[in-house]
Amino acid sequence: MGKIIYPSQLKYLQSFGPETDPLILELEDFAEKNSVPILSKDSARLLEILISMTEPKRVLELGTAIAYSSIIIARNLKKKGILHTIEKSQDNIKLAKENISKAGLNDKIILMEGNAFDVMPRLDKKYDFIFLDADKRDYKRLFDYCLILLKKDGIIFVDNLLWKGYAASPRVPADQKSSTNDIREFNKIFTSQKSLMTTILPVGDGIGLGIKL
Repeated sequence: MGKIIYPSQLKYLQSFGPETDPLILELEDFAEKNSVPILSKDSARLLEILISMTEPKRVLELGTAIAYSSIIIARNLKKKGILHTIEKSQDNIKLAKENISKAGLNDKIILMEGNAFDVMPRLDKKYDFIFLDADKRDYKRLFDYCLILLKKDGIIFVDNLLWKGYAASPRVPADQKSSTNDIREFNKIFTSQKSLMTTILPVGDGIGLGIKL
C-alpha cells in the first residue's frame, strides 16, 4: 500500500505551500537520505498553524529525532513559550543539538535526554500542547502519561495513526504487522477516550488530534 492519497493530488496540494527556509530544507533532505522519520510537509504545516493559533506557553514533544518538528514548534511560540522535547537516541541527540543551535533556538527548546518513561514521571508542571511521535509500540503507555500532563483545554497531536495506510488495509506485510497492530489498538483507545474530544485526520500519515475536556 504505502500511499494514502495519489501522488498527483499531493503534488497539487503542496504547490500551495509557503517557501521553506534553508535549514528546514536541509533537514528534510537529510531525513530523506538517511531514512529518518519526520513529519510530512502537510502535517508539519498543520502543527505550525495549531501552535500559532493556540499560542501555548508550555509544549511537550515526545520524540525529538533531528529536531525538525522541534524547530517548527519553537519558531511559532510566543515570547514566553517554551518547548520541552524528549529523545533517547544518542545519535539523534547529537544531531538535534546541532540543528537547534543552527536555528538559534537554544533559549526556546529544552532537550531532555533519556527514555520518556523515565523522564515524564519527573515532570511536575502540565502542558498546553503535547506532540506524540515516539516508538509506535510505546504509544499506549506514553498516552497515559500525556493525559496526566495535559492541561484542561490542552491539545494533543499524534502522528502516524494511518501508518503508511496499513492501519486501514486488510493486507499488511509481515514486517509491518506488529507496528500496524500497535497503531490499530492505539486508535481505538485514542478515539474512545472520555477525557478527550478527538478525531483522526487524513493528513500526512494520519494525525490524531484531541482536546482535553
